[in-house]
Amino acid sequence: MKLSLVVAMVDDDKTEAVIEAARASGATGATIIKSVRGEGLQPGRTFFGLRFGVARDVLLFLVTEPRAREILERIRDAGQMESEEGAGIAIQLAIEDAVGLNSQMTALLAELEAAL
Repeated sequence: MKLSLVVAMVDDDKTEAVIEAARASGATGATIIKSVRGEGLQPGRTFFGLRFGVARDVLLFLVTEPRAREILERIRDAGQMESEEGAGIAIQLAIEDAVGLNSQMTALLAELEAAL
């Protein structure tokens, strides 16, 4: 079974909308890493030497490869990634192998059959 990992980095106020969009497109679950920090082209603002900025979440979706692009596009739209500067990014990575998917295998196989 070919799998992809879709990784999205979004403002925490968009996390739920992004997860809902991914699920509507075929994602069977998500891993959420809360309150991460990053920097883009410009360093973050400081206040008396302390950096502050918007809290972001990293969302990980292990999905079937045929659905990955659609999920990525729905995440983009839900997170307003191309219409709002600094709204976040999402990427897709090919997964060579995975274990521990017993609880999701039925749903993943059904997604694969539907894609064929």
